[in-house]
This record gives sequence, structure tokens and C-alpha cells, in this order.
Amino acid sequence: MTKGLWVLLPELRWGELVMNHRVLVLALAATLPLTAQRYDGPRPPTADLPYLKHATNLIPTEASEAKEEKGKKEEITYIVTGAASNARTPLASPIFLLQTEKLNAQRLQLFKLESRNGRREAITSPKKPMKPFRIEVTKLEDKLYKIEVIDSLPPGEYSLSPDESNLVFCFAVV
Repeated sequence: MTKGLWVLLPELRWGELVMNHRVLVLALAATLPLTAQRYDGPRPPTADLPYLKHATNLIPTEASEAKEEKGKKEEITYIVTGAASNARTPLASPIFLLQTEKLNAQRLQLFKLESRNGRREAITSPKKPMKPFRIEVTKLEDKLYKIEVIDSLPPGEYSLSPDESNLVFCFAVV
């Protein structure tokens, strides 16, 4: 008859063995971030401009500033010139890459724009605020971010916009 681990490790008690196992697991878990691979995909050539990612190709979004137009009953219409964006993607859940200098990637929101009268617009009011689509922002490296659209977007015009700013980065899902 063998006594199992007690024969091999007579100086350790069961509690000590379990504790040593936990320390080993924690030590290995702490080294995992050190062995993570660096991002080696395409990089945006211009800072503070989101790019649609199509495999290894990057398509710049259309940067503009939305104009505010006050309407009836406290409505505000945000207007972007042009009926459609020239930045297009067939992907219903697009991915963007963003190299930052001044822009805060964590403060971006995604909104749907309606194309009317040769322009794109979004209408908001205190009673009916605009609802952003869900996005996930992941830091790939220092100042390099991946932005993933969580919800599936129907075909149409869209804008990524920093919170509390009229700066817009437009694109179309086709």
C-alpha cells in the first residue's frame, strides 16, 4: 500500500499543498499579459479618424461637423451635408480602427442618420432623445483602439460621434 502524496511530500500537509497550488496558478496568470502578442494588423495612417476595417484594408470614415438647427417643441436637428457617405461597408456589424492623439475613443457613440432632402440628419428632443447603438472599444496598443459594433445595423447612414460634440465620422452600411 502506498500513501500517495504523503510518501512523496512528507513535509507538506494537505492545506499547504493546496495553497502552493493556488500560488502557482496565480503566478502563471500574472505572466499571461506579459506574453500577449502585439497587434500586427493594418494601422490607420491618420490620427483621430476612425477607419472601417475590411480584412487588411482600411477605409477612412467621412469626417465632418454636424450643424444644429432648432425646431419646434425643443427639437434639435443635427445636419450633415450630402445625401450619403462615400465610406461604405457591406458589414452589418462593422469594425473600426482608431489611432488617437486628441480624440477619446471611449467617448464615441454610434447613431443612425436619416437621408432627407439631399442631406443626412438626426432629430432629438428632451422627450425623444437619440439612442446610440451599442459599441465595444478595445485598446490594442498605446493610442490604438478597435471599435466593434455590437448590434447588427440595417442598411443606411450612420455616424460615430464623440459624446457632447458635433464632430461626426460618417459611413454607410450597404
